[in-house]
Amino acid sequence: MDQLPLPFPLGNIVMIAFGAFLIYLAVKKGYEPLLLVPIGFGAILVNIPYGELMEVGGFLRYLYDYGILTEVFPILIFIGIGAMLDFGPLFEKPWMLLMAIPAQLGIPLTILLCLAIGFQPADAASIGILGAMDGPTAIYVSSKYSPALLGPIAVAAYTYISMVPILQVPASKILTTRKERLTRMEYRPGSYPRILRILFPIFVTLIIGVMAPKGIPLIGSLMLGNFLKEVGVVERLSKSAQNELANITTLLLGIAVGGTMMAEKFLNYMTLLVFAFGIFAFIADITCGLLIGKLAYYLTGGKINPLLGATGISAFPIAGRTAHKIAREEDPDNWLLMHAIAANTGGQIVSVIAGAVVITYLSMLLPS
Repeated sequence: MDQLPLPFPLGNIVMIAFGAFLIYLAVKKGYEPLLLVPIGFGAILVNIPYGELMEVGGFLRYLYDYGILTEVFPILIFIGIGAMLDFGPLFEKPWMLLMAIPAQLGIPLTILLCLAIGFQPADAASIGILGAMDGPTAIYVSSKYSPALLGPIAVAAYTYISMVPILQVPASKILTTRKERLTRMEYRPGSYPRILRILFPIFVTLIIGVMAPKGIPLIGSLMLGNFLKEVGVVERLSKSAQNELANITTLLLGIAVGGTMMAEKFLNYMTLLVFAFGIFAFIADITCGLLIGKLAYYLTGGKINPLLGATGISAFPIAGRTAHKIAREEDPDNWLLMHAIAANTGGQIVSVIAGAVVITYLSMLLPS
């Protein structure tokens, strides 16, 4: 008589332990708890044998099919993020947007590296977009082009984003001198017309929509959320986007992503490669940003603190707060926060634009 397989194969045990580890990082270490808790629990659920939660009819399968494959969950989250963003510091110092562009260079560098070792363009782009340091963008791109890699890409994105200070602090101290880190930048609130806050999301949507039309769902949903906040006549919708919509979607997205982490699909060398390339992309972003920050320091005669270069990534507001903390460790009276937040806000915009560009122009390389 045929014997049933062991109730808990080794791979399932490993993945259940990994899910528990993600929950530990979220609860004990405070690493992105809003995502890692449901992702970790989803990983535990899907790896319980015979549960069949990702089979046809399973509730995790429904969440995956109707929330992730349809790209609905990432788009809804972007509406919530947009409603939470305040572009005021960036309007006061618009040149800070230039600090965000070099900090996205980890994306093309990682894509080129993946292509060089034999990855298909779709997989290379999905892994490279980790350099955007933006979880919803990474999920959106990978669900569109490499759904098989969605689990490790999502986990890598949110785990590494929460650990940005671990990379940013040593990189900042290695690539900048103490004299550079001591640079003070006086904060003088700039003046700009109130109408700019209302028109900005519309202009950005139109401009990026023309440049990268296939990325309209990304940039459009982000700017829609911000428009709800700034237009001033739909406060209920704005608060709902920031709270109920964002919270419910985050919960469902996290569980659905955890559901993709089945042992037979997650435990392979591709997962290790995704995590390795994710680290490379993050380090490349921060390094390129800091190097451009140093260049700005010397071109301006020491008027720009190079620590701002590392804040051009999308890990908002973690990167901005970390740069401010590093500056204050060198000089307790050096208040870099508002400048860092301005550059960090720019990084949020540029990272979504990068995702839109990748989606638009990758489709030209793929067979129809």
